[in-house]
Amino acid sequence: MADRTARTVNAGVPLMTTILETPRLLMRPFTMEDLPWLVEMRTAESVAKYMGGSRWQNPEALRKRMQFYIECWDKFDFAVCGMMLKETGEMIGTSGIQPLEDTGEIEVGYSIIEKYWGMGIGFECAFAWLDHGFEHHGLERIVAVAHPDNKASRRIMEKCGMEFERTEEHYGQETVFYAVSRERFRELKRQLGTHS
Repeated sequence: MADRTARTVNAGVPLMTTILETPRLLMRPFTMEDLPWLVEMRTAESVAKYMGGSRWQNPEALRKRMQFYIECWDKFDFAVCGMMLKETGEMIGTSGIQPLEDTGEIEVGYSIIEKYWGMGIGFECAFAWLDHGFEHHGLERIVAVAHPDNKASRRIMEKCGMEFERTEEHYGQETVFYAVSRERFRELKRQLGTHS
């Protein structure tokens, strides 16, 4: 049975311009046409429980969220995007950088369909967006927040060089707050032998 949350690109033709590419992933801006997919993906219990539950992950809230993502592109030239597998064109999650609505700090974020958890996709997309934010947009610092129980997401943040700073409320729930500076991220890239 096909995964109902998956969307495939027609005959390899992208639905929109690809903004960011990694060895396995393509990221492209959302359009309102993606809203049904986003609602289905984000209201899945396995995803919603780490993202504020039904208060934040319901059709009306996600319609507003999608509009926010689209407006971010117009205002900042970056936002959370649709994330697809390069090999198949299947839409498997969201990832990007965006202003954290209550503080204005730039946040890296990602959400992935459960069947793709544990495959290194979270690290791959987060690392790419951090690099993009620091090297393409000249950001000095990027933050990330996660549900305290989301151990996998916390490991990804730490692997990306982010350090725990505090616990505070974001997106209607208690979160752990991590951050990384451009200088620290560049040092991590040197250690890993990666280049922009």
